[in-house]
Amino acid sequence: MKIYRVGGAVRDRLLGLPVVDRDWVVVGATPEQMEQLGYRRVGKDFPVFLHPDTREEYALARTERKTGPGYKGFVVHAAPDVTLEEDLRRRDITINAMAEDDGGTIIDPFGGQDDLARKVIRHVSPAFVEDPLRILRVARFAARFAPLGFRVADETSAVMRAIVAAGEVDALVAERIWVEVARALGEQQPSRFFEVLRSCGALARLFPEIDVLYGVPQRRDFHPEIDTGKHVMAVLDCAARLTPDTRVRFASLVHDLGKGTTPAADWPQHPGHEQRSVALVEVLCARLSVPNDYRDLAMLAARYHSHCHRAGELRPGTLLDVLQGLDAFRRPERFEQFLLVCLADARGRAGQEEAPYPQQHHMRAAFAAARAVDAGALAAAGHSGAAMAEALRQQRIAAIDVLKGDGSR
Repeated sequence: MKIYRVGGAVRDRLLGLPVVDRDWVVVGATPEQMEQLGYRRVGKDFPVFLHPDTREEYALARTERKTGPGYKGFVVHAAPDVTLEEDLRRRDITINAMAEDDGGTIIDPFGGQDDLARKVIRHVSPAFVEDPLRILRVARFAARFAPLGFRVADETSAVMRAIVAAGEVDALVAERIWVEVARALGEQQPSRFFEVLRSCGALARLFPEIDVLYGVPQRRDFHPEIDTGKHVMAVLDCAARLTPDTRVRFASLVHDLGKGTTPAADWPQHPGHEQRSVALVEVLCARLSVPNDYRDLAMLAARYHSHCHRAGELRPGTLLDVLQGLDAFRRPERFEQFLLVCLADARGRAGQEEAPYPQQHHMRAAFAAARAVDAGALAAAGHSGAAMAEALRQQRIAAIDVLKGDGSR
């Protein structure tokens, strides 16, 4: 029995990056031997075990053979006679298909070290075509390593286009797509994920609401980049610089979906795009089984981001309506997430990457003033029911109105 460190742990060590997760492959062992050594089996589809002390994952070397459609259409063979090279061959890209033994020797049968040096993301073998999810994985690694200058190999891009043309990505289930999207949103340059998908045609199949934004013009005086697709990618990357919160990043990505359905006769204006964006976000989230907290923030950002951009111009009553629509008084943490989306939107424009955004301060000041109104005092004064609600509203409006005179808005 031999044990090797494999995959991302080897890759990241060679890149000089922190090694977060360590995965291991075991060659020459049976499940019974692993259990006798104290490892606990956790894999259902193939033999994976947890180390009795470190709790790290140890998988028996295995091969995979495509036998039917979908991600379950594989026969897995794990046995003592499966070699390390056979196990590495089933992996998706060369920089993930390396192993390291106890002595620090790198086993690299598919040129992963050369691809690291050339900063290339390249598929390991023709078996890449057997699982269309690998397209999303390539795009995700492109997003992860984009700051280091990595690119997708031309031959891999060609294979990805062929997979899309064959209709294979249409068979991907929503849950698997969302897992890759959520991971990609957490990368340093998440826009690269969607750009790679667009380059092979997968964006139009999986995210048509985003794909149609490319080529849709916006007003040059507000958006020097003009193209809406380029704008939302810049907004996404700006959000990534502002926060690691992937909910904020997702909302930033989809806040302008309605501009993709603006009649061409209205271009470069986009009247009513906010409401159309809300409807499209809801459809996209339902299709991909997006978690509720992601969906809810995204829909609020789509509906109210234009209000935030005009915060200094809004009447006190309208500002209060926006705060209530955002449910800011019960969900102040989500209100702050919303403000981050709006800040990313404002700065996701050519030449505006570090521009001041006083509107967020206007919104915070209005919220603080309205929240400071003492509802208990109103109740003590005898207000209740509808009268109480109206009295509270009027006092909150008055509190917000005071901000006009002291320069807080």
